[in-house]
Amino acid sequence: MSDVLLEVEHIHTFIGQFHILEGVSLKVRAGSITALLGRNGAGKTTTLRSIMGLNPPRSGQIRLAGEPIHGKPAYAIAQLGVGYVPEHRAIFRDLTVEENLRLAERRRGDLRRRSDFIMTLFPDLKRFYRHPGGKLSGGQQQMLAIARALVADNRLLLIDEPSEGLAPIIVEQIMAALRQMATETTILLVEQNFAMAAQLADEYYILDDGRNVQHGRMADLIHDHATINRYLGAG
Repeated sequence: MSDVLLEVEHIHTFIGQFHILEGVSLKVRAGSITALLGRNGAGKTTTLRSIMGLNPPRSGQIRLAGEPIHGKPAYAIAQLGVGYVPEHRAIFRDLTVEENLRLAERRRGDLRRRSDFIMTLFPDLKRFYRHPGGKLSGGQQQMLAIARALVADNRLLLIDEPSEGLAPIIVEQIMAALRQMATETTILLVEQNFAMAAQLADEYYILDDGRNVQHGRMADLIHDHATINRYLGAG
């Protein structure tokens, strides 16, 4: 498939002595939102971290636009245009919103070039631009974490559990932002909130105990209540 941006083929990833991913494979089409689904402990976060080079796979292949990236350090993968939004936000609480965003620049002037787009997506960040990250609400911190990944021109975003712990009204804001982001970049989304993932994603992969169990079009999964109940507990 010529439109495939990311290919993960049969990766096996260990954390210490534990074999977390056992042959996980997936493809992400350019310009799409692909959801990576599964219960807690299924291996979703480890998959993102393996792609990003934070937990390098012991075997298997990962290609970005056809070029191998497995075995590269995380900073080198980031320089190729991959942005990562971790599960627990990992913002710098003592730095201002502006300083958090400036740290994400890959080239001088990135923030200036992208500022209008980011502030349109997340008006709260404009309001609290000079405030420390630690003074923001949980939802605003999540917005900041996502915004950091937008400062540089990333062609692929790996986003881990963006709705976790957020009020429904904030989840709606995050969803609207992700839809707008998808007009400019490709997103691989880990999301425990199936209702949110179902509204956003074009395609899905389900992991269970570190293995692929099913993939396809999200429009089809929405009506597959047996699979949803079996693997996601969200039917």
